[in-house]
Amino acid sequence: MHSYRDDDLPRLQDTLAEWIQRAGACGYYHPGNIAHRIYEGFSGRIPRHDLVHLWEEAGDIVGFTYSFVFDAAFFAFVAPRYRGGTLELALLRTAITTTERYMAETKQDEQSDFPPVITDVYNCDQVRIDLLTQLGFEHYRTWDWITERSLAEPVPEPVLPAGFTVRTATPDDAEQLAAIRNNAFGGSWTGAVYHNQVMCSPGYDPAHELIVIAPDGRIAAFTVIRFDDLNKVGLFEPVGTHSEFRRLGLARAMMLYALQAMQHHGLERAMVEHTADNAPARELYRSLGFHKQYETWGFQRPSIT
Repeated sequence: MHSYRDDDLPRLQDTLAEWIQRAGACGYYHPGNIAHRIYEGFSGRIPRHDLVHLWEEAGDIVGFTYSFVFDAAFFAFVAPRYRGGTLELALLRTAITTTERYMAETKQDEQSDFPPVITDVYNCDQVRIDLLTQLGFEHYRTWDWITERSLAEPVPEPVLPAGFTVRTATPDDAEQLAAIRNNAFGGSWTGAVYHNQVMCSPGYDPAHELIVIAPDGRIAAFTVIRFDDLNKVGLFEPVGTHSEFRRLGLARAMMLYALQAMQHHGLERAMVEHTADNAPARELYRSLGFHKQYETWGFQRPSIT
């Protein structure tokens, strides 16, 4: 086991794509999600390289984990040949222990109880469900819907309201990209942090961050598209519209533009994920031809810290 290094990213993405090719997508997130999780998903209270760990065997990656995500969650992925065995259990136990340790180290209020340790699992992944149950976890919520659409079908031409345009991002957009993420998702990004942490991170391609520009020059909507060339699957992660520009069809037009780009790249399917109770997102993606393939279920266990 070793801590994540920036130069691990391409090999880690390629490895996950190979696992999906061999075993199918059930239980494995899109490889594009790795960069999103590592460079955008942690709170910053602990260096991200201390929260991501890789397991290797004879030079091959056989597992990896994220710990202390959202200050209470962990995620673990293991090679298909080791599913359900001692290695997968070891990864889970390490991620749980690491998460609990940082929960204790960063606890601010000594009077309050520790929240539960949480993770999620695909509803189709009985192997992981059984292991989590063995470790004392219980299913407590339906978290996300993972939806897909074929790219073999025609994609309608995008139509934007008068005065709006769509283009790819540039480093000069960092300040506005930070602001729209804060507005859409309740974050605390600054332009400098977004530029240095995300736009300068390995694997970031400004051509894959699409933005809709309002007539007054503001960024009104954005998305990042991510490609798995081995399995020919594109991913939207994330998708956001500023609160002042919702219900104008901006996200729909932007995603149609991106779906056409995925087709031109030679991809065969597109994916997007949303929280199960997000009705506007569900209706938008359904209108674009996406259908639910999997659910992710939240599992929790009282923290022992």
